[in-house]
Amino acid sequence: MSEKGHIVFELNGTTVPQNYTRKQKMRQKLREVQMKLMRGLLDLIILQFLSVEPMHGYRVITSIRRNFGVYFGPSTIYPLLGVLEEKGYIKSEWNLNTDRPRKVYSLTPDGSSLLNGTEESLSHICRRLTSIGLSRVPITGNSCDPKHPERLT
Repeated sequence: MSEKGHIVFELNGTTVPQNYTRKQKMRQKLREVQMKLMRGLLDLIILQFLSVEPMHGYRVITSIRRNFGVYFGPSTIYPLLGVLEEKGYIKSEWNLNTDRPRKVYSLTPDGSSLLNGTEESLSHICRRLTSIGLSRVPITGNSCDPKHPERLT
C-alpha cells in the first residue's frame, strides 16, 4: 500500500511509513555510537566536572545527563569514581552538613595534571579525524577545549 508515494506497513495496528523505522533505527545506531564515545571519555568528563567544583556522585550523574543527553547510572559512575580515587586523581570527603551524608569528590593535583595533559591528545584526535574526512566533527572554537568548562556545566 502506498500513501503519497511512501511505502507504508502496519505496526501494532498503526500504519507507519517505511522510512520512519529506518530513521528510528539510524537514531538508535547513532545513540549507540555516542554511548561508546562517551564511555571512552567518561573518566575525563568526570575529571573536568570536578575541576570546576567538587560534586557528589549523584550530581556527577545528573551533570553528564544534562550536558551530554546520555544516562550513566550509579552502577557505572560510582565504581569509576572509586577507580579515579584509587589512582589518586580525585579525593573524597564526607559532607555531614546536609540532610543526608554525601561523599563529595574533588580533583587532586595529579588529576588536574592528567586533565591538562589530555588536552593536546584530544586536540590531536580531533585533527586526525578531520584529516581522514570527518570534517563535520565540530573541532573549532571551544568544542574540544577543556579550558572552557562552561561547555560542561
